[in-house]
Amino acid sequence: MDIIEVADRLAIAETLALYCRGIDRCDGEQLAAVFTPDAMIDYGDGAKPIAETIPGLMAGLGSMRLTQHNISNTVMRISDDRARAETNCVALHIIPTPDGEIELVVGGRYLDTLEKREGRWQIAERLYVMDWNRTSSATMQLSGGLFDGLQRRGARLAEDPSTAWWSAD
Repeated sequence: MDIIEVADRLAIAETLALYCRGIDRCDGEQLAAVFTPDAMIDYGDGAKPIAETIPGLMAGLGSMRLTQHNISNTVMRISDDRARAETNCVALHIIPTPDGEIELVVGGRYLDTLEKREGRWQIAERLYVMDWNRTSSATMQLSGGLFDGLQRRGARLAEDPSTAWWSAD
């Protein structure tokens, strides 16, 4: 493996991590930046252009109190300015319901075709494969014991502490 391939692998990993950040912060602009403008996304319900996909994602995920997408075990094959990556993902979703919050945890894989355009790796095609899921009543605690001292909470977009933290540069 030469230094160019190492740099490409790191850049692809950053693209995949920025996807998770965009999803979890409900930041449509950041999310759009990780995809090519003509990207096709298929989360299991048929391929759709990215321009049609992002508004639906933002509406669906925005109705949840929080999500956290964790990626791991990425296998990549790079050929010039194209790459394929299979990445495991476990995502937690806290969903408000009239009867209280539920936790939906989904495990699956992203099958991505990426392209390097103008020096940046972006996702040109995504297929999502769901491997498993679990739904239960939420057990998250925000107060009592140790939790009383932990007052910094994750939130969507501008309300998230990372927004101000990143702006300090």
